[in-house]
Amino acid sequence: MPETSATINNPVIPGFYPDPSVCRAGEDYYLACSSFEYFPGVPIFHSRDLVHWTQIGNALDRPSQLRLPPDTTSSGGLYAPTLRYHDGRFWLIVTNVSGDGNVLFTATDPAGPWSDPIRLPAVHGIDPDLAWDDEGNCWCTVAGVSQIRIDPRTGETFGESRHLWSGAPGAKAPEAPHLYHIGDYWYLLIAEGGTERCHGVSIARGRTPGGPFEPCPANPILTHRGTDHPIQNTGHGDLVQGPDGSWWMVFLGVRPHGGTPGWHVMGRETFLAPVTWVDDWPVVGEVSPAMAPPPWPLEKPAAVPVRDDFDLSELAPGWISPRSRPAQNHTTKERPGWLSLRARGESLDDPEVTFVGRRQQHLSCRTRVLVDPAEGRGGVAVRLDEEHHYEIEATPGQVQVLARIGPLRSVVASHPTAPGAVVLRIEVAATRQFTDARQGPDTVSLGVEDAQGTFVELAALDGRYLSTEVAGGFTGRVIGAYAAAGTVHFDWFDYEPLDD
Repeated sequence: MPETSATINNPVIPGFYPDPSVCRAGEDYYLACSSFEYFPGVPIFHSRDLVHWTQIGNALDRPSQLRLPPDTTSSGGLYAPTLRYHDGRFWLIVTNVSGDGNVLFTATDPAGPWSDPIRLPAVHGIDPDLAWDDEGNCWCTVAGVSQIRIDPRTGETFGESRHLWSGAPGAKAPEAPHLYHIGDYWYLLIAEGGTERCHGVSIARGRTPGGPFEPCPANPILTHRGTDHPIQNTGHGDLVQGPDGSWWMVFLGVRPHGGTPGWHVMGRETFLAPVTWVDDWPVVGEVSPAMAPPPWPLEKPAAVPVRDDFDLSELAPGWISPRSRPAQNHTTKERPGWLSLRARGESLDDPEVTFVGRRQQHLSCRTRVLVDPAEGRGGVAVRLDEEHHYEIEATPGQVQVLARIGPLRSVVASHPTAPGAVVLRIEVAATRQFTDARQGPDTVSLGVEDAQGTFVELAALDGRYLSTEVAGGFTGRVIGAYAAAGTVHFDWFDYEPLDD
């Protein structure tokens, strides 16, 4: 049932869900995000109110759609999709920087199935956008910023690519272009300044899809650079109009925590802000962790899935794996009611590790997993990439806490366990009081539960080393189960948000 609320929580999609692109079909909104080196790729969300979002699938969920070779680097893979609804179909265009370049997919139902890829070999550049003019021509605009006309059904291009507008003179990384026909103008929205603290959104307008474009005198229309705002790196926006005629922007941002320089650990997240129009220019309203909701009733939020008992034949859409997920290595069918993982790589350092995880979505959270290591070696991990991860690993009769930080790999602690299955536990506690400018953003505690369910902490590690500011790249933390030798079985996986 619809509900009313004085405020809404930002981010509207917490966790590693960057580069949001949104469209509306009737009274329904759909949103896509970047997924980088993870498979399946490009998560798809649905909402009726722009505030409460539910993941309904992944657009690229078959190997025929998404090729991520073993040498795909972390933060490689899929960059910056654009999702549009046109002529009764959904269209998705994205760049695979580790394989096929720019590729396009279509669907009649955004939950899937999506088509096999339509390749665009003559479209060069990342962050592709799609827009149709009144004559039915489809224009593809890419970072840089340049544009070319395409046939989205075949991938054929027409004419030469032409430069449009690259934002403020000397600004770094003009990217994430989106083109809209609103009223009397064509608007070209871009991100600039790089996706770090100087990130921002700027806009220009012209009378035709190809310009010439006049920059907005108030650019950037969104940025938090040079401020102490709790939401930083704001940029990479997309506009959408509500059924009541109001306008909104989804965009990425981060929530840095800890001392100086501040560390964000969950990657870039999806935020929402209202937009008004003044003199035919968009004005982005206040961005805050708690903000006024849209002027329509909010849907009742869906319950956050806390526990997966692996009773279904297929994994839920929120589960992801690095680069690929071969059925013979990841299955819920071998032992009914259990997730069975068969090892490929020998550790989380290996790009081909057998790992199934979900994004960390809360500053503080608790993860509990029941693992049976009788046939192998494995456990539960907090992963940022191959060189930055913490894990607690079980073998028959023993568990170990392991840490990989850059070139250093260490066994932090060991502990004997009783024979049989064991409950492994990871708790992430955000730093609440800052007594030192160097204080990290959170503490990651790893341990086991004893027979009475009491947490036996084996190690408490500084969370800054699993942050973008330390590791680099574009992704965020993923917490999941893995196998490093033999076959490891997991009965359930429980992720519990704690007070943020």
